[in-house]
Amino acid sequence: MSEKAGKRESGTAVRSSASRTDVGPVAPTRLAASPLDTGRLRVDFPILDRRIRGKRLVYLDNAATTQKPRAVIDAVSHFYTHENANIHRGVHHLSDRATVAYDEVRQKTARFLNARSPREVVFTRGTTDSINLVAQSYGRAFLTAGDEILITGMEHHSNIVPWQLLCEQTGAVLRAVPLNSAGELELEQFAHLLNERTRLVAVVHLSNALGTINPVKHLIGLAHVRNIPVLIDGAQSAPHLPLDVQELDCDFLAFSGHKLFGPTGVGVLYGRESLLERMPPCQGGGGMIETVTLERSSWAPIPAKFEAGTPMIAQAIGLGAAIDYVSQVGLPAIAAWEKILLDYATHLCNRIDGVRIIGTAQDKAAVLSFVLDGVHPHDVGTILDYDGIAVRAGHHCAQPVMRHFGVPATVRASFAFYNTKEEVEVLADSLVRVRRIFG
Repeated sequence: MSEKAGKRESGTAVRSSASRTDVGPVAPTRLAASPLDTGRLRVDFPILDRRIRGKRLVYLDNAATTQKPRAVIDAVSHFYTHENANIHRGVHHLSDRATVAYDEVRQKTARFLNARSPREVVFTRGTTDSINLVAQSYGRAFLTAGDEILITGMEHHSNIVPWQLLCEQTGAVLRAVPLNSAGELELEQFAHLLNERTRLVAVVHLSNALGTINPVKHLIGLAHVRNIPVLIDGAQSAPHLPLDVQELDCDFLAFSGHKLFGPTGVGVLYGRESLLERMPPCQGGGGMIETVTLERSSWAPIPAKFEAGTPMIAQAIGLGAAIDYVSQVGLPAIAAWEKILLDYATHLCNRIDGVRIIGTAQDKAAVLSFVLDGVHPHDVGTILDYDGIAVRAGHHCAQPVMRHFGVPATVRASFAFYNTKEEVEVLADSLVRVRRIFG
């Protein structure tokens, strides 16, 4: 590869390395043009200019958390500097401004998901909190002993443990759809496991450990034939794929702000209005009540019924700024560019001796998990860090996935729209160096 390759896109990490010849020539079809002006977009993310041990940061840990554009940082800072107050209760100017800003984010989120109404948008602390809310509200209210909950073998722990707790509380039974050797769902098994005892389906849209994109609309259709509600874990899909809850026809969908280029500590639960109306609150306190006496209380209308206490106001405002930013960039363009990056990274890693990719589904996005023969993933991650490359090494809160593939952990490189082909090449160069170090 020529040295000119390191200058194709402005604002990127540029490094030359003789080891690139070990990866081999790159197929021209892997070098498709970007549908985005990546160099310009990178300028919006201050942290991408950081140097780690003298080398420019190559941030490939986006499945864990994404970096934040200046627009999000400024929105949070502006709130604390100019509008900080509690919402809904005050009659003073700051409270009014904070309330207006907070309520606008709910409307913005409803449009982002194409929800029928902002009443279907519940603010939570994140995907984990959202799933626990459904488990402890819908699950505790409507599931009894012998009922079944159907998940899959590729779920994040956040979509396993809450249901296990619910099963202990109610006597319900947890079932899981198995995976094939590529990390795809056994769709015939999904249909087979649906039965007259199934009361809820909870399935990940995009696997954080494998990158597999599940055919959730098809799965929802199969479940709805039996009138079974479906929860979609959209933590990974929200930053990478367009989401339309009406088109999907899901009953619940959860995602986290910090994976969508927004702040930590805020997330969303979309819920079908007819279900939210029937569900009891699972936390009590200020904000979620209509009337309180010493004898009994009545609940506020949805979604306030599920938002006890002072909400995460600044974080929600930051989430609104993130939704604006991502919407302006365009999720179809984001998905197209990340697919180019994933294909390029897969191509280069497949040419490195000893690298084995874990998860080879036909429909994948944004995530490349792999192992390097004879080297523990934590050692790989540590050496990559010395080259300024941030990846994740471990079980990725998906231990059943690791057991399925017979590995204790993987190295995971996960991409966002601000990543570049040059950064993929830096990753490949560094992996060649790891291989040499370990012989």
